[in-house]
Amino acid sequence: MQKVGTVDLNGPRKGDVLEVELISKTSRQAFFSIPNFGTGIIYGVEFINARNIIKKLKEGENTPAKIVSLDSETGYVELSLAEADKQKTWQQVKELQESGEIIKTKVAGANNGGLITEILGIKGFLPLSQLSNDHQPKVADGDRSKILDELNELIGEELSVKVIDVNPRNNKLIVSERETATANIKNFLEKYEVGQEVETIVSGTADFGVFVKFIDNPEIEGMIHISELDHRLVDNPKEIVKINDTLTVKIIDIKDGKVFLSLKALKPNPWERVNDKYKIDQEVAGKIYKFNPFGAVINLDGEIQGVIHVSKFSSQEEMKEKLTTDKEHKFIIESINSDEKRITLNFKE
Repeated sequence: MQKVGTVDLNGPRKGDVLEVELISKTSRQAFFSIPNFGTGIIYGVEFINARNIIKKLKEGENTPAKIVSLDSETGYVELSLAEADKQKTWQQVKELQESGEIIKTKVAGANNGGLITEILGIKGFLPLSQLSNDHQPKVADGDRSKILDELNELIGEELSVKVIDVNPRNNKLIVSERETATANIKNFLEKYEVGQEVETIVSGTADFGVFVKFIDNPEIEGMIHISELDHRLVDNPKEIVKINDTLTVKIIDIKDGKVFLSLKALKPNPWERVNDKYKIDQEVAGKIYKFNPFGAVINLDGEIQGVIHVSKFSSQEEMKEKLTTDKEHKFIIESINSDEKRITLNFKE
């Protein structure tokens, strides 16, 4: 067999993938003809890795091979079929990304960040943020163990996904289920516009907001961010809604196949008349709604809240000692800013 001999500078280089022809094979090695260059060999670990491919090859048949070394100890060009096959698969995955084709993949595992999948034998990752609304964990308190429990329930299921990121160098393959739904949802959303009011039903809650489905088009699921639930501060969406509640909401944005909604936009804004009810230096009564690092939020009535800064006390500990959560306390209004929806308070001993 012809060995490498003098290397043509314009010929194949290490790392190149090219078509080679099987010349002969034994139980430990195989020889291939490299067009216009010489003879290649596969042996050792590379032979073991490619044994299934080599077993199916007949003399005279062509197969892709990757050049591992141009100057091996055998004197032949050292080849790898397994690496070439892997590189070919990565190229196929890249083509799936470029075409935007929707493909099926089975969920093989889960972690706190998302789901483990497989595309053409390559392990892929479906991040939590790329799940469809139907499969998005709806855990109200954001508990990671509860989120993982919900993700584990998807193991074994077949999902429709799109390839959105491919990096063979880092063995990185990212897929998205949300992208497949986006194409269909965009068509459904063509009949809706910003400012429109729609009838919805609550399908889930999370610590950051509420998921609702359109009653006249259940394929569409929108989100009401927690800041769009009410004109007052809301710490937990479950204070406002519960599963299967029907809500009339307003569309405030439609973007990238997602629809964002507001409940408070259809409620009277109590801050527009706050100066009719409250005055600076007025004495008011209120109960603690929540403590935060900067002070406390006080419920003055069912609609308006005030804030008292921790600097009104010697420490956080003193503030919590004096502002017990089980009874009303007296406060003095220091300032009112209706535009910023803020009333600042001072504690009345």
